[in-house]
Amino acid sequence: MILSTLEEILIQLCFAIFLLGTIFSWSNLTIYSTNQTRSFSKKIMVVGRLCITGLLVIRWLVADHLPLSNFYESFLFLAWSFTLVSLLLDKKVQNDWLDAIIAPSVMITYTFATLGLPKEMQQITVLVPALQSNWLMMHVSMMILSYGALLFGSLLAVTLLTLSPVGSTNPELRLNTTNLSIYIGKKNSTKEFPSVPLVQAMEDKKSSELLYFEFYKASLIDQLDYWSYRIIGMGFPILTLGILSGAVWANESWGAYWSWDPKETWALITWLIFAIYLHLRMTRGWAGTKAAVVASLGFAVVWMCYLGVNLLGKGLHSYGWFT
Repeated sequence: MILSTLEEILIQLCFAIFLLGTIFSWSNLTIYSTNQTRSFSKKIMVVGRLCITGLLVIRWLVADHLPLSNFYESFLFLAWSFTLVSLLLDKKVQNDWLDAIIAPSVMITYTFATLGLPKEMQQITVLVPALQSNWLMMHVSMMILSYGALLFGSLLAVTLLTLSPVGSTNPELRLNTTNLSIYIGKKNSTKEFPSVPLVQAMEDKKSSELLYFEFYKASLIDQLDYWSYRIIGMGFPILTLGILSGAVWANESWGAYWSWDPKETWALITWLIFAIYLHLRMTRGWAGTKAAVVASLGFAVVWMCYLGVNLLGKGLHSYGWFT
């Protein structure tokens, strides 16, 4: 009884915290930012991580099994995976953009789980016989963790494309340290370098604002590209482990390692898309918008594998999902 009451409290509290975190993180990024507001935003996210972790632990204690037996619990675990990624990056990314992306991602995922799914699916139930296996923790947790990492890394790529679309003609800034002057113009221009003395550019209000905006934008794009690559690189081996463990579990349960079930097929497509992405980055040197296009495709494919297959099709992976 106490655990059920605490669970209800945490369900309401998680939504309020991540909504508040979204408002403050976006305000810090676009409207008003001080050390106090940034610190408060970070504290909100810490409290949110603890609340959603507590919610999962309570369901684990009540159900006596890992809370991954149905769609609702997997969505909670996906939201928790987003907070785990942000925790790993929190000390490494000195910028407000991290919370501005993580907070709404967690809020939307969590809101869909609590408000968009039927109440019957949110109830704690006994595991069906097909899920009563030690492989449940290994396979399902690895798959959801990989989805969280791949979705977040791909979301950074989508943000990069929003800031710098393919084929855009954003101004390029190049600094000449010899005579302290700066070039502001089109990328790959053949004009002689430089064009504007640095002192003049800094004194002129319009030029100084352009300098600040373009340097900030270029720095942000570089960070998004770097961390998108690193996070996807972290999620890909986890996805590989999830698929391999699922194949072993399938052999034990169904007598075959691979059955071309819709979920298995889309998991393979997801693996291939991100394998291509990593191959192009490591061997072809792709970066920036070109790599972001492939990662953005991966973003759509992951959602199709995780959500679309269960909404549109029916297969061997339909336990505890939509039918």
